[in-house]
Amino acid sequence: MRSGAKVALVGGVFAVLVGGAGYGAYNVVNGVSGGNRSPGPGGGVVKTGPLASGEVRDAAREFLAAWASGDTDSAASYTNDREEAVIALTGYREDAHLTGVKLTPKRASGTRVPFSVSAKVSYKGKSKPFRYDSQLTVVRGETTGRPLVDWRAAVLHPSLEEGDTLVTGEAEAPPIQAVDRAGTVLRAKDYPSLGPVLEQLRTKYGESAGGEPGVELYVQHEDEDAGTRTLVTLAKGRPGKLRTTLSAGVQKAAEQAVLRNAESSVVALKPSTGEVLAVANHRKDGFNAAFSGRVAPGSTMKILTSAMLIDKGVAKASGAAPCPASATWQSQTFHNLKGMTPNESATFSEDFARSCNTAFVKLIDEDGITDSSLTEAAQNDFGLGGDNWKVGIPSFDGSVPASAGPNRAANAIGQGEVQLNPLNMASVTATAMTGSFRQPVIVPRSLDDRDLATARGLRSATVQQLRQMMNRTAVSGTGARAMAGLGSDVGAKTGSAEVDGQEKSDSWFTGYRGDVAAAAMSQQGGHGGDAAGPIVAAVLGAG
Repeated sequence: MRSGAKVALVGGVFAVLVGGAGYGAYNVVNGVSGGNRSPGPGGGVVKTGPLASGEVRDAAREFLAAWASGDTDSAASYTNDREEAVIALTGYREDAHLTGVKLTPKRASGTRVPFSVSAKVSYKGKSKPFRYDSQLTVVRGETTGRPLVDWRAAVLHPSLEEGDTLVTGEAEAPPIQAVDRAGTVLRAKDYPSLGPVLEQLRTKYGESAGGEPGVELYVQHEDEDAGTRTLVTLAKGRPGKLRTTLSAGVQKAAEQAVLRNAESSVVALKPSTGEVLAVANHRKDGFNAAFSGRVAPGSTMKILTSAMLIDKGVAKASGAAPCPASATWQSQTFHNLKGMTPNESATFSEDFARSCNTAFVKLIDEDGITDSSLTEAAQNDFGLGGDNWKVGIPSFDGSVPASAGPNRAANAIGQGEVQLNPLNMASVTATAMTGSFRQPVIVPRSLDDRDLATARGLRSATVQQLRQMMNRTAVSGTGARAMAGLGSDVGAKTGSAEVDGQEKSDSWFTGYRGDVAAAAMSQQGGHGGDAAGPIVAAVLGAG
């Protein structure tokens, strides 16, 4: 152990007071799981098999005791990635400026050992306590058989991911006071899922908003566009005011609505302007899936596909479009949702309202439809896939690739290679509703005079038919139960996206009411109207 350092286990707490030196930043890089790169003590037979509870307990205690004492070499030797553990543990004290570390192991659950951390962060005469909970997992070293801590950046702090950096010092950006379109202050404590969004806004606009930075311990993410996450504020900065397009009332409704289902996200837009009214996520990982998710949208994609088919003259709302029990394209057979009755005399509008997959699969086989038809419509009519949206914070603009073989049909019904998120789908709905593509924004364009993406939009005849079909879906189709009570000037589309490895499909729903369009996704939520539908309905009701 380091000279002069003392460590003791008192009441289950490993504690040591070691003088810290320096401040700044350090990078944390994940080790490769499973590979033992720590030398084993001595020779002998390499032990195999499941770990005994005593082995888990002892390995965790030895690692935590060494960490608390400041003996980074010893602590790292109890991990399966010694090299990276030495770098991270050294940086934890000397670069992140954390001292007086006390570690308290808790009752193990199998090979997982939770523990609490109490430390002190100091900078230029200012100090504050720093407390949090973390956990580690013990594995058996592949080459030595020793019980070892499976090294992950999150062992040091649960907010750390591969490539992240802990920084103590003057914040990279001044704080902001974000306000909604009416001047209401938007605080993370009042709107929890806005936390990551506000951090991203701070990173991009904090300086131009006119504030002054404070002194903080924060996580600097490897992706600079992701912003930072403040862990401790040692000295408050002066915030600058930042006006957003959000609506506090709609945001509050969105925050409450996503709590209905885990791993849910929703976005609401003002179709007449493209302004984002609300963005909310209910996720353990804090990821802004509403803006940056990349998943199959299921049958909500049929809005875009229908626009393409109508524009190509292949289909019209009142035209015949049989809905058989199955349809085959390029050797792959497609089916409808369980329980749907085939209808050989169905109209295209009825197929849309019932979400008949087979009708759409048959229509993409018509003359004039190519592998790139859907891609061209997505880019030229709906503004998707150009990687050129400038919303104000990072976002994914959607991907509708030109696909050959079975994926041409799969793409048409929102499976295959199509990837979208609720922001994209809310924009699709807004374009279908108004005929004009208006790139979504969360801060006014006038704030930084950025160039927004453009697209030609839709013909009025196409818009008229899309609105009729979406209204039918909302009033008497698959979206009727969720949209009940929202009036007659409404439209909707449901979606269920099958994902490999998931027992239940992802639930999708999009709709409009008045001058509000919204889209939601609930991972493994099942049918579109079951999970995502009530989320969208709640947001539209507030809008």
